[in-house]
Amino acid sequence: MAVTFALAQLALVRPGMGLGWDESVYVSQISGHAPAAFFSAPRARGISLLVAPIAAWSSSTPLLRVYLAVLSGIGLWLALRAWRGLLPAKVVALGGALFASLWVTLFYGPQAMPNYWVAIGALAGVGCFLRAQADRARRAPVWGLAAAGALMALMRPMDAAWVGLPLLLAPLVVRQWRYGRLPVALAAGLAAGAAAWVIEAYTGYGGLGRRLHDASLIQGRLSWNVAVDDQMRSQNGRTLCRPCTGGMPNPVVFAWWFVFSVLAAVGLAVAVRARRAAGAAALPLACAAAAAFPYLFLIGYAAPRFLLPAYALLAIPAAYGLVLLVQATPSHAWRATAVTLAAVVLAGHLVVQLTVLHQLVDRTTESHRDWARTAGALNRAGVRPPCVLTGDEAIAPHIPIAFSAACSSADTDGHNGNTTAAALAREAGRIPVAVLTTRTAPPAFARDWRLIHVHRQIYAYVGPAVQRLSRAGSA
Repeated sequence: MAVTFALAQLALVRPGMGLGWDESVYVSQISGHAPAAFFSAPRARGISLLVAPIAAWSSSTPLLRVYLAVLSGIGLWLALRAWRGLLPAKVVALGGALFASLWVTLFYGPQAMPNYWVAIGALAGVGCFLRAQADRARRAPVWGLAAAGALMALMRPMDAAWVGLPLLLAPLVVRQWRYGRLPVALAAGLAAGAAAWVIEAYTGYGGLGRRLHDASLIQGRLSWNVAVDDQMRSQNGRTLCRPCTGGMPNPVVFAWWFVFSVLAAVGLAVAVRARRAAGAAALPLACAAAAAFPYLFLIGYAAPRFLLPAYALLAIPAAYGLVLLVQATPSHAWRATAVTLAAVVLAGHLVVQLTVLHQLVDRTTESHRDWARTAGALNRAGVRPPCVLTGDEAIAPHIPIAFSAACSSADTDGHNGNTTAAALAREAGRIPVAVLTTRTAPPAFARDWRLIHVHRQIYAYVGPAVQRLSRAGSA
């Protein structure tokens, strides 16, 4: 199943699809292709480390995609292995298949984004926790729990804290789980993974409190805000729903949300009633609820990738519930009918997911090609490294375009603010600087710069160094 997942990514998510906005930020931290983009407060360095074996020496996006697809398949296999012996093998494999078949999982598996890897850490961590409880003589699950905590915290420290909370509290609720090594191992893993993020908070962001405050601002100030409907709207392939307006998509697109939840509830109810595998059904549900809570109730926008850890954890009890429902049929004939019905429903689910994925990949590939064409046009116009690119994100996402053009990206305000207008004006006399815009008036510091047409509806005001260097090149 894990091999199929890796191959499906390569077949369905084109390796040639260029880097996205967030990917450009993460990859630029380690790549020699372009200067590092501004690294905002919520981000962590884990994904940059993950792509380093490829990005440190190659600028090939297809190579990076293949590497991440293979790595994501291996990661899923290792995470599911942590569940071996806790539930029947068919349940574990089915749970993995339910998670791997989601369009959001297939889309983000080969991308340089952290959410899938938090999901893998969460799935492996809960499995290791339960296996350590089942066999306290073994040390491997304890080390696995620590490694899973470190992986989550290295990728997204705050997500790791939410996922880890039920694991830390579980021994206080369930007497049989009072095993002293596990909370220590998990806490040590989380601390090790988050150490770089905390140290960087003091060296580059004015302290831990300041970084947390800035991260909250970037996410729209964390407070009570029901975003369940926003997440439902985003299920039709919207990678970022901010602001999340418009009507709901066809209910078929998000029906799996409710089906998975019902199946997970069935799995939990039967397990508790039969006093069999109750922990293996209850604990992943608790961790899934904790992982989803901030993204459903504390932010005012939606991105489907935020819920990947919750989906990974929900898939196991959902698979358990589906298998139990099929097995509960009273006769062989009824069981054959139940299996057929389940297969038809799963096939329909797969068709819906692949349809959304296909449309999303087409849109994303085309937009990334537009960014590459814009970058190429800027290079031909004289905006070549060393260079700086800025602009209004509502017009064109200058951060990924800057990475493609091998330029630095700059902002004078907003969440990515890393320079001033005066500094850009000074730079423009020394190296090529461009402001992406429409034909509207440029920023005050670029009022006397030359306007050029770049691509489609995108124009650029270029600084005096561009024209001077172009004349020198022609001479």
